[in-house]
Parts: sequence; structure tokens; C-alpha cells
Amino acid sequence: MTTLTTREAVTRARGYRQAVLSWVGADGYPMSVSGSFRTDATAGTVVVGPLPTSSRPPAGQEVCVTFSHIRPQRGVGYDERRYINLWGPATHDGGSVRVVADRASGWDEAEVPFFEYAERNVPRARSYMENLGAQLRLSPFWKFFLATRLPFLTATIIPVSLGGAVAASHGSFHWGWFLLTLLGAASVHLGLNMANDLFDDINGADAANVTPTPFSGGSRVLQYGLVSRRGMLGACVGFYLFAAAIGLLLAATRTWSILWVGVVGVVLSLVYSAPPFRLVHRGLGEPVTALGFGPVMAVGAYLAVAQEWNWEPVLASIPVAIFVALILYVNQVPDRIGDAVVGKRTLIVRWPKARVIAVYTGLAAIAFVVIGVNALTSVSPIWTLAALVTVPLALRVRRGLVKHYDQPYALMPAMQDNIVLHLTSGLLLIIGYVVHNLLA
Repeated sequence: MTTLTTREAVTRARGYRQAVLSWVGADGYPMSVSGSFRTDATAGTVVVGPLPTSSRPPAGQEVCVTFSHIRPQRGVGYDERRYINLWGPATHDGGSVRVVADRASGWDEAEVPFFEYAERNVPRARSYMENLGAQLRLSPFWKFFLATRLPFLTATIIPVSLGGAVAASHGSFHWGWFLLTLLGAASVHLGLNMANDLFDDINGADAANVTPTPFSGGSRVLQYGLVSRRGMLGACVGFYLFAAAIGLLLAATRTWSILWVGVVGVVLSLVYSAPPFRLVHRGLGEPVTALGFGPVMAVGAYLAVAQEWNWEPVLASIPVAIFVALILYVNQVPDRIGDAVVGKRTLIVRWPKARVIAVYTGLAAIAFVVIGVNALTSVSPIWTLAALVTVPLALRVRRGLVKHYDQPYALMPAMQDNIVLHLTSGLLLIIGYVVHNLLA
């Protein structure tokens, strides 16, 4: 809800066809009646009527005058949503009711998108619920699903699976060790997601972000009061401890080299957003993400399965590393205003639109070139060239950035395409290895 001056509200009211007059009757029940109206912006008054005598509030009664508009869109929902509320005492003006507005509020979807409007009212809604003594409730599964941002686990599944596929192409693969590695890597990832939410809640970045999307702005479970900070911290520490236990087991039974890879991964996940490092605040979030969700995970999986060092999982995972970094890169576009408010100086905050798009284009092109070079120089199987079919996806993301850079919700399809780009290209790289292994 946006507070308006009474003059502005009365002026805007002229764009509506009908007014609805509401008040509390003498019996304590609400009363409402609609009618035509005329306005005087200078005096801040609205005259509704003429109305039947039985449909007029008593003189001096506090009333609300509502103006609203909504357009149904078949098969879509609604758009063009807007409303204005005016409050003030009522007086009789012949057969009409005159209201001298003393306060006003309203919303226009053309100025503030619906999701942003809802987000801006979260503090007010939470205060209202607290005053009622009510508590928001959600099933444990959905709390877990939201707090961990479970769908983003594809960022872990792809590099770990790629590392396993490379090991299989070298004649070494074991499902048990591979799945255990995947479980440990996923635990670090989930712990990282929760840690990021905790730090962004503490520094105010998520609270300052009023345009979150399903792909950006954090899980929002802390902002909505669905999970406490203490509960979030406990779960975060639990995931890290579980991952550490798996890492120690793999190191002791497979190769101690895994221990150092695991340490690097955990350290990267912590310095990403934890003080005093907070590398994402310094514009280093993308390289940290690329390293952690590319070579580190791929090499870790390869070591767990093959028990020896090899450069191939490093080189094969470079495109995956670039694409996962680009997920973070694009997802920060809607967050840039809130990030800037709290001093979170990401690359998106630092750079103008043209440079952001140019860097996206350049990095995506580099990823595709690496795919081609790896295949043509026999670093990777020739079948991995299939990943080049995702070039149109990258072009769609670029077009979305050009067209909707300043429209967080209109940018959502491009953000989704960017995630699909990482997932699809990664899967095609893995499939390329699988086909090679089957034909070898």
C-alpha cells in the first residue's frame, strides 16, 4: 500500500467510473454503496451520489471512499490492477455525501508490479499477524524446500556427474563412491545456500530487496518469519558437519587428496559471503562460484572414483563453471538496487547495463569455444560437441537482458533460460562422455 497525498489521490480518482462508499453502521456491521461521483482536488473532497436516504452514512461519520479497477484476462488472470482509498468525515450535500479526505492510500500496477507491491507490504503483514497473536505455518517439507533452495542443486549435480563421467571414460567408476561424493557436495551446497541467506539477512540485503523472484533475492523464509535465524543457523551447521564427515570418510578410504579439494570447496563457500571476506560484496562472487561449482566439484568426484589426479575433469568442467557463474551474474540484476543500498558491490552494481550485457555475451562465447576446443583437441570426446546446440538459449538470455534489464519480473523468463542453459549444456557434456564410453 502506498501513502498518497489527499490532493494526489483525489486527482487520480478522476480516472475511475464509480466510487464505493463504506462505513460501519450503528449495528456494528459494515455498510457500502456505490455511485457516481465528482471531485475537487484543490479542496481534497469527493462527492458521491445522489444516494437514497437509507444509503447515506450519518453526518460526521468516518467513511472510506474506494475507487478500483481490474481487467480480467481470459486464461491469464488479471492486469491493470489499481485502487485508491480515501478516508474522512462525511457530510450531507443535498442528496449526495461529501467526504473531506484527511488521508489516502493506493496502488497502481503500472507503477509498482504486483509482486513488488506484495513484498513491500511484508513488514506490515507480519506486524498485523503478530498483533493478532497468529503465526505463519508451513509443513516441514516446504520449509526445507524453500530454506535450502533445493531446485538449485542442479549446480552441484552437473559438475559432480561430469567428474564421474570423465572417470568412467578412464575405466574407473563405482556407483557407491560416486553417490557418496554427490551427497557430500550437495550438503555443502545446501549449507552454503542457508549461510548466504543468514548473512544477507544480517546485513539487510534481503530486507532491502523488494523485487525478489523465484531465481533471485534469497529464499525469503527469514523475511517471512517462516524460519528463525537460530533454526537456519542450526541447519546450516548441520549440513556442513555432515559434508565434513563424508569428506573425511572419502579421504580415509579413497585418497587423501580429496581432503584438500573438500577444504578448498568449504572455504570458498564460506568466504563467498561470510565476513570479513565477503567476496561477493567485492565483485568476486562469480569467479568464486565458477571455481567451486566447476573444477573443485568435478575434480573431487574424479578423485573419489578414480583415486588419482588428472587434468581432464578440470578442463572439461570449464564451460560448466562459466555457465554457473553466469547464473549468479544474471540473477543479481534484479537484486542490484537492494544490494547497492547495503554496500554489496557486485559486478552488476558496479557496471552499467551495456557492460553487463557485453560481459555476459563474451563469457558465454568463451564457454562455447572451450567446448569446441576440448572436443577437437581430444581433451573431451567428440560427442560433447552436442552441447553447442544450447547457443540459442544463451542468445535468448542476452535478448532478455537487453529488453528487460530494468523489469525484474519481465526478466524472469531470461533468468530461467539461463539456468536451463547451464543444466542442458552440462547434461549434453555428460551424455557425450556416456556415448563415448558405450562405443569405446
